[in-house]
Order: sequence, then structure tokens, then C-alpha cells
Amino acid sequence: MSKRGPSPPPTEGTLVKRARATPPPNNQIAISSGNDERSKGLIRTVQRTSNLDAPIVSLSGAHSAEILSCRFDPSGQNIAACSADRSISLWRTYAPNTNYGLLISRAKAPIIDLQWSLSSQILYTVAADHTLTLTDLTTGERLRKIRAHKEIINSVDRTMAGGSGTELVVTGSDDGTVKIWEGGEDANKTPVATFDVGCPVTAVCWSADGANVYAGAIDNEIHVYDIRKNEQVYTLTGHTDTPTSLSLSPNGSYLLSPSFSSQTIVHDVRPFSPSPNRIHRVLQGAPAGFENTLLRGSWSRDDGGRRVAVGGADRMVCIWEMDSGKILYKLPGHKGTVTAVDFHPKEPIILTGSKDATMLLGEIEAGLPI
Repeated sequence: MSKRGPSPPPTEGTLVKRARATPPPNNQIAISSGNDERSKGLIRTVQRTSNLDAPIVSLSGAHSAEILSCRFDPSGQNIAACSADRSISLWRTYAPNTNYGLLISRAKAPIIDLQWSLSSQILYTVAADHTLTLTDLTTGERLRKIRAHKEIINSVDRTMAGGSGTELVVTGSDDGTVKIWEGGEDANKTPVATFDVGCPVTAVCWSADGANVYAGAIDNEIHVYDIRKNEQVYTLTGHTDTPTSLSLSPNGSYLLSPSFSSQTIVHDVRPFSPSPNRIHRVLQGAPAGFENTLLRGSWSRDDGGRRVAVGGADRMVCIWEMDSGKILYKLPGHKGTVTAVDFHPKEPIILTGSKDATMLLGEIEAGLPI
């Protein structure tokens, strides 16, 4: 009996046995209608883009009332949040995402807004009891408590004064004034400057060079003050209802302002704007609701401000692409109005706070496009 010769090469239509497929990668999301592993169905492959342990991380348990503001520190390693329960929580951004600090009774009323210092381990907070508080985060001790205004303080921002190395803080209040304070450990209880807007101020923001202050008010306008001239230089118009927050783009050229009308406007604040009314974009998609909540928006910073985000009363976060003005994502996850949004300074991570007293950390690309 002759030995069988080699098999002929496969031709078109020949059935060829293939090796068993490799298991699916760990970066795939599956859903299940039950506890049976076999009932799970793959819905999306997620390309991980950050150092978070998971595409979405929930931060909860610290607060018993709605979160009014939450922000990353300048390094992106830590998170601070303030709440209507009058407390401040401190968290690690990355695993194990511990809540390593809870500062209670920092005010006698809800703490409405906060900002991390740019030059030291100090946290600035403002509250409905009319106070501006400076907290040393290395010890947890209160450095200063300033009775800054005569009414509720709605917003706070900080900047480094050009060339002097001094940190300046601005606050805006229902008493109709905007006040400038010296920050840092040597903060004084007397304001450096005071501007009378004439109606309640809901939002404040510094210009990139620290020379101007933007103040949104219930007259539906954004007032721009020159702190060197100590006077108002112009106003930004276009809103039909009160601006709820102000956020400057990373390059300092554009100002983001959501409003109670559910309309978000991007203003051109460059010295010479091609638009007479300085309106660069009008964005729709983040409903403000009927509760008159001061919704806070933010610019992405890891990509130089190519995206903006605002939370809404629909319990979602709306993210737009700036070049086109189109909605990129509507991110779910909260059980209440999304009150605060902040982008990580170095990675495509978004932080959101809500009336459900929780925060969510998420990779932006992990969100499902609309």
C-alpha cells in the first residue's frame, strides 16, 4: 500500500478549520436580563482612555443633600464637593477613590460654590450665610471666615495677579455686588475692590490675564469690569433669562454661560471680536428645568477646549463639540438634576454632581453617543 501524498492546497470554496476564537477583551461592556451568564449580550466595546479603574465610577455616601458644586484640583488627583448639607467632601480621583476628608459645619447654611487655590493647599468656599471661607487642606483647619456680603453668595473664582504672585478671589452675591479679595494665607477681611452691579449676581469668572472680571446677573446680562480702571467696560448680551454660571475657555478667548432659558451661549471675549454682539455659539440640549438651579458648565482641558458640557434637569450631562456646535453625548446615570460639571485637567474624564447627592466620574469616550 502506497503512502498517501500531501493534501492539495485549499481552493476557493474549500472548508478550512480555524483555531478557536480568543476570549473577548476586558474592555467590553455586557448587559444581562438575569443572573445567568449565558443571557448576557455585548452592547459596546470601550476603548479605555484614562487611568480610572472603570469607565464610570460612582462617588457617594458622603453627603445627605444635593451637591451644589464639585471640582478637580489643579493636578487632577483630588476632588472637592460642597453640598446643601453644609459640608465639604474630599476624594481621590483614582482608585481606590477614597473619601479621605469630610469637613462639616463649615457654614450655617448651604455651601454653594468652591474653588481650589492655584498656589497653595487652600480651598475657597462661599455659602448662603454670606461668608467666604478659606480652609487649609493640609490640616483641615479654617484659616479665615469672612463675612463677605450682605446676602447669599452664589459664585467664587480665583486667579493669579499678573507678575505679583498674589492670588485674587472674586465673589458675586444676591446683594448686587461683586467683590475682589486677596487670597492665600495672608488673606485680608477687607475687599480689594467692590463693584455695584445693581441687581443679584449669580455667577463670576476671571479673564485669562486677571485684569477683567465677568459677572452674570438677573438682568440677563454679563457685566465686564476692569479692575485696574475700577469700572465697567462693556456688557455681554444675548440671554433671555438669568445666566447660571460662567466658565472661561482654556485659551481665554471664549466664555461659556448656561441660563435659566435652557440656552447656553458661548461669548467671544477676545479684544477684537469679528461678531458685533460677541456671540460665538448658541447651544441647545441642556434643559434648565423649573427649579431655578444654578447649573454649572465647564470646558474640556485635556484637548484645549474642544468640548463643553452642562448638566440639565433631564438628569443628563450634555456634551457639545465646539467647532460644529453639535451634541456629542448625552450622558445618563444620575437620579436628579445634574447641578455641576467639571473636566479633568489632563485626561478625558468628566466629573458630575447632582441633586441625588452623588457624583459620577466617567471617561468621556465611554459614554454612549446619542
